[in-house]
Amino acid sequence: MNEVSSSATRGNRKHRVGIVVSDVQNKTITVEIERRAAHSKYKKVVKVRTRYAVHDENNDAKVGDTVKIGETRPLSKNKRWRLEQIISHAE
Repeated sequence: MNEVSSSATRGNRKHRVGIVVSDVQNKTITVEIERRAAHSKYKKVVKVRTRYAVHDENNDAKVGDTVKIGETRPLSKNKRWRLEQIISHAE
């Protein structure tokens, strides 16, 4: 049998970088990711914000931190993302 690394068997999982906007819940943070997209009718470039419920096992991230999150299996009704790395802490 061939030895395959665990990251290779997981397929193409998405990764995002965003800012923590809430850390009130236990082991859960809310991460907001902002992107720019053209409005479908008027074609004006607008900011689009998406919020994700992210699993934070050790409650490490705080409000204002920039974090990297990765897609994972469903952990609850809304949680489909897991905290991978804290890129920078808030001042």
